[in-house]
Amino acid sequence: MTEVRAKRPVVLCLTLLVLAAVFAALSVWQVERLHWKEALIARVEAGTKAAPLPVAQLPTGALDQLEYRRVGLRGHYLPQGSALVTGVSTLGSGYWVMTPMRVDGAGRGPATYVNRGFVPMGTRIEAVRARTPQGPVSVIGLLRLTQPGGGFLRANRPQENRWYSRDVAQIAARHGMAADARYFVDASQETPSAAGGPVPGLTVINFPNNHLSYALTWAAMALLSIGTAVVLWRKLR
Repeated sequence: MTEVRAKRPVVLCLTLLVLAAVFAALSVWQVERLHWKEALIARVEAGTKAAPLPVAQLPTGALDQLEYRRVGLRGHYLPQGSALVTGVSTLGSGYWVMTPMRVDGAGRGPATYVNRGFVPMGTRIEAVRARTPQGPVSVIGLLRLTQPGGGFLRANRPQENRWYSRDVAQIAARHGMAADARYFVDASQETPSAAGGPVPGLTVINFPNNHLSYALTWAAMALLSIGTAVVLWRKLR
């Protein structure tokens, strides 16, 4: 009986040491995440302040490293391809106006969808299309990756023309448009701007960075586990 009782603290000590190793690994992982997040924030901050990159100069592959990069384009809007995407901004609930643009010099290549800005709830798509500038338009904004599928707990319903995310491929297909499905442009400046048109420049960029506190928490738990294991081991001697 005494031997069985003696084994229990040994097993507990070993368990605590295993947990300490797990906690230490989690702490290291959070440090790695911290470095990744800091690099991401630095890249995005630099991209938002850079001179506008013409969309014609975008690479043909993945654009992940260019998200939130400042870009520029000039061309003609194609109002028939517009869609209202349900969203929330600092102005309240409403819609993002997604309109394709035929970029100058692109010929018959795919159009580029532009999030022209925000309009209040109750806005009708017909009114948006009627107020879309007809002549040449210049846009400066931020490159954003397409948002496939839908929003939180709400899937896009293309057949009903109800949109909860800016899924370029789905929106373009629903309206019979040929568009670059990889990205859209969040407009911060539209020239000329339409009277009573969407409000641009409401992009919110926020990357929570709590990895340092998480790393310290896991490290503290690792040290606590090791300390407890040492105390128990000394009691066995």
